[in-house]
Amino acid sequence: MSRATTAAVPPPATPVRIIKGIVLFGACLLVLVPFLGIVSTSLASREAVTGAGGFLLIPDGVHWDAYTAVLSGGVVTRALMVSIGVTLVGTAVSLAFTSMLAYTLSARTGTFGQRPMLMLVLLALLFGPGMIPSYLVVRELGLTDNYLALILPGAVAAFNVIIVRSFFLGLPAELLDSARIDGASEFTIFRKIVLPLSKAALAVIGLFYAVGYWNSFFNALLYINDNAMWPLQLVLRSYVVDGASLGSGELSSMGDVFPPQQSIQMAILVISIVPILIVYPFLQKHFAKGVLTGAVKG
Repeated sequence: MSRATTAAVPPPATPVRIIKGIVLFGACLLVLVPFLGIVSTSLASREAVTGAGGFLLIPDGVHWDAYTAVLSGGVVTRALMVSIGVTLVGTAVSLAFTSMLAYTLSARTGTFGQRPMLMLVLLALLFGPGMIPSYLVVRELGLTDNYLALILPGAVAAFNVIIVRSFFLGLPAELLDSARIDGASEFTIFRKIVLPLSKAALAVIGLFYAVGYWNSFFNALLYINDNAMWPLQLVLRSYVVDGASLGSGELSSMGDVFPPQQSIQMAILVISIVPILIVYPFLQKHFAKGVLTGAVKG
């Protein structure tokens, strides 16, 4: 579209802008009000939660009893450590495998088996493995009740490989060829040239993987039978979604009085949401650049 055509488009009428603002404000309320209620319920006192029927929007003060109960030992603290470890290790492993595979598939030197490997990745993108075959493979490998079962089945996502490959194809071929002429190996080119130039794309893909590992509960449900190895999301599903009660044996000792179950459940919800909210702003500046570049180039 030319500049003249763009300038000729009239701005939206005032009623239309007002309607759009109202719709946007309503959408924000639909997101923020439930979250505000979750945080308020987790911080409210026992009397306020009981008087409000288990859910309130404005707390009567800031009471950390629910967070103290779930974070001072017990099942939630253990599950939080499991989730943090799985997310950190899984994201690092996934980024390493994805970037190396994407670079191999994007190499312009005719790597042996490049086309068949690319076809396998595309087939994996279109046809995912079923639940029963995946379970049988994990069981035969002896990974049940093993933290590797939470990492390896989703270590490489075909969609992310395609995105990173498209980004690598957009890098200047002359730069890579000059490094080869100077005697650099493919691994040296990948480590010292390609990776530093791909921080935006890798930050976005890393965020995708981190969110996936952090929110995943189904693999743990299938492969982890030991409750002590549960990640936080499976605890969240058990004690919040299914409505199971956390007893005194599963919480830290706080005397004879424990916070209400609603406050404890909301505290677990907040704990499961906050880490991603903290990480996202640091990667947000790379988000649009990485996704758009990887999708458009190549």
